[in-house]
Amino acid sequence: MAKMCEVLGVSRSGYYAWAKRPESQQKKRQEALKKQIKKIHIESRETYGSPKITKILQKQGVKVSQKTVARIMKDGDIRSKTKKKYKATTNSKHHWPVYPNLLNQQFEVNEPNQVWVADITYIWTKEGWLYLASIMDLFSRKIVGWYLSERMTKELVIKAFHRAIHQRNP
Repeated sequence: MAKMCEVLGVSRSGYYAWAKRPESQQKKRQEALKKQIKKIHIESRETYGSPKITKILQKQGVKVSQKTVARIMKDGDIRSKTKKKYKATTNSKHHWPVYPNLLNQQFEVNEPNQVWVADITYIWTKEGWLYLASIMDLFSRKIVGWYLSERMTKELVIKAFHRAIHQRNP
């Protein structure tokens, strides 16, 4: 213990006085507040952040600022789970022709490059939505062409198609 006190630059008696000191009223209040914040956070299915939790605490008669609640949440690693907003990506109400389903659920193919199927999916990233168009050869079940874009346009599919043609040269 003497070495540790020496390294930290404190006296042994000062260390023992600190170690035996009872918990301060402020520390007790912070711990009680932390328990209340955790309870509200869990009851909200971990979706409430500091503004909503502060309002709830104030309605319960607790005098606390949002800044204090935010600090306690940060120190306690309490974070709100945000739900990603739904984004409609398909517009079915259009005047463009809809082509018949020629495949009609017949997914068995005898040769490569006879049947290709395509799909577009969207991926959430920190920079926003990305759209992925992919083309798969049903014979080998391999992706033969793909393209990524920040916008879902006809060019997205056309570029994926061109890559598939360049890759397979059917």
